[in-house]
Amino acid sequence: GRVSVLTFGAMAESKPSVAYLGMGIMGSAMAGRLIDAGFPVTVWNRSRDKCEPFAAKGAQIADTPKAAVEACDFVFTCTSDPTSAKAVVFGENGVLAGISPGKRFIDMSTVDEETSKAIGAEIVARGGRFLEAPVSGSKGPALQGQLVILTGGEKALQEEAQPCFDVLGKRTFFLGDVGAGARMKLVINMVMGINMVALSEGLAVGTRAGLDGADIMEVIKEGAIASPMYGLKGPKMLAGDYGTNFPLKHQQKDMRLAIGLGEQVGQALPLAAASNEVFKAAAAGGQADADFSAVFDAVKR
Repeated sequence: GRVSVLTFGAMAESKPSVAYLGMGIMGSAMAGRLIDAGFPVTVWNRSRDKCEPFAAKGAQIADTPKAAVEACDFVFTCTSDPTSAKAVVFGENGVLAGISPGKRFIDMSTVDEETSKAIGAEIVARGGRFLEAPVSGSKGPALQGQLVILTGGEKALQEEAQPCFDVLGKRTFFLGDVGAGARMKLVINMVMGINMVALSEGLAVGTRAGLDGADIMEVIKEGAIASPMYGLKGPKMLAGDYGTNFPLKHQQKDMRLAIGLGEQVGQALPLAAASNEVFKAAAAGGQADADFSAVFDAVKR
């Protein structure tokens, strides 16, 4: 049943039950934080083995998304792309099959606006309640509860889910109707992708011209273009450390979706288009599952 926000905040034992669907890098980090914060959590993943570590921490494992929806007050999902997001919702024994009036579904996947709207419309048509909530941040911020959460849809549902969002992120934005969160996430990740290619080109040309890579990073750090991403990724790139925090294949998918958004609204995106080609080359060169910073290898060739 519905748990009022007042009860929610007043009594720890009244924390609502939460389902988390999708135990990838991001979903598993977020589910783990909710478990550690004392929420009763049910998890589901296409391959059940990824759920087992959470069962050891006290989570329930659902056999299907439908079962998870039926059992829990709030249902969150985080999948890797539009195809998998729709499969979890519309597939056999998927989320939609478990939706009944008043059920709350929050999709934290990074998808295009059309996918988000299509999912939201079907959830609401069944009497359910929908919020899109893609996040800015990768594995580290997810584990630390430092994500930026970009919501769109039902404002009241965002407010009811805020105690969960407070466990997962440092700031939650409500951006308007369904689709606004998706658009914001694509804009942010497009800028991030362009900047990663820019850093890669700077390090590549600088080191080839005889400069020390560490010196380049130190000079960047002291100037106006300093950024947390450059400071975190630059030294690892110079060391060839591409341990995956945000898979390159997902960055390329977001570049593709952002370019699609540009086409829809009639905005030329020449830098995004060029950067997308570099990420595609890196993926074709065997770096699809590496961190997105591995685009540096493609630039250096």
